[in-house]
Amino acid sequence: MSKYLKLSIAAVVITAIGVVLAFQAVNYWTHRFDELILRHAQVYRVEPKLVWSIIYEETYFRTTVTGDAGEIGLMQVTPAVAKEWATATGLKEFEKSTTKDLDNFLTDPERNIQIGCWYLEKIGGRYRDYPAREAMTLAAYNAGSGRVEDWLKDAVPESLSEREFIDRIGIASTKSYVSSILARYRTTSK
Repeated sequence: MSKYLKLSIAAVVITAIGVVLAFQAVNYWTHRFDELILRHAQVYRVEPKLVWSIIYEETYFRTTVTGDAGEIGLMQVTPAVAKEWATATGLKEFEKSTTKDLDNFLTDPERNIQIGCWYLEKIGGRYRDYPAREAMTLAAYNAGSGRVEDWLKDAVPESLSEREFIDRIGIASTKSYVSSILARYRTTSK
């Protein structure tokens, strides 16, 4: 066996090992919160794949990301939503935590996913009976329910298809956000 052939075989083997290790690393990274997602999605009756797709889009599973508008953590929960959730729980400990050290509280994956799922269920309830419910919920999650109501003006939400609703979204970044998450949600085998 020639030296060139041995080097070629070694290069192929090393490349194959690298590809397998890279795949395993990505798989670990993108699925390390699956148990938390499943648990909280079940509690709040939201689709786990949708929650996973939102986290993928929002932060690519990085717990300490802070958004331009002050959103924090995996699901980019806003301080106002966190405080609303804490008040809704009725547990003084959570209310204190959201007042004292909100950044630390919201970078905890458990709390962030819990609050994000609670909020998804809360805003999604408005659109539950509409054909475009996922798109409307995602648009509200990203841009606010008030904007979704603006985009629904002069429309019959009960007969508006998902594509028709997305075409009505008046903010390009929100339109892209909704389309990207829905594509991932529908194609991922998670």
